[in-house]
Amino acid sequence: MAQDLLTKLYNTFRLAHYRALFGRIKEKSGSLSATESFSVDVIYLLKEPTIKQFSEYLGISQPNATYKINSLIAKGYVEKIPSEDDKREFRLRVSDRFHNYFTHSIDFLDQIDHRLQETLTPEEYQKVARCLEDFIEHPTHKQE
Repeated sequence: MAQDLLTKLYNTFRLAHYRALFGRIKEKSGSLSATESFSVDVIYLLKEPTIKQFSEYLGISQPNATYKINSLIAKGYVEKIPSEDDKREFRLRVSDRFHNYFTHSIDFLDQIDHRLQETLTPEEYQKVARCLEDFIEHPTHKQE
């Protein structure tokens, strides 16, 4: 039963994310395609990866990754920051434009959190929070 509920919850999150993602895609100059939206989201989630880390994580060639990144830079969603350790290497950082573009996904999570606080006792809410922290600290998939 719990696995069915987790699958439904996961699918609900995915659908909300895709609705927000495609709702942001506009047919005008400077807007992001679906692939670009996913790419910039991965850069954000990897927390300032190098181009190599980005390409390896997605399983794409470095030239392909560089092409995608250059497009995101040109549109103002990503910045290349020189690495402090190796000046030949760059870290990828999302810009303020990204944060403005992706606020709808955060709004959805705020709604879920608000609903949890309304329906659970403070003790139950803390149990849910501890459970989520455990999932984050001990993921079932490899994180880079």
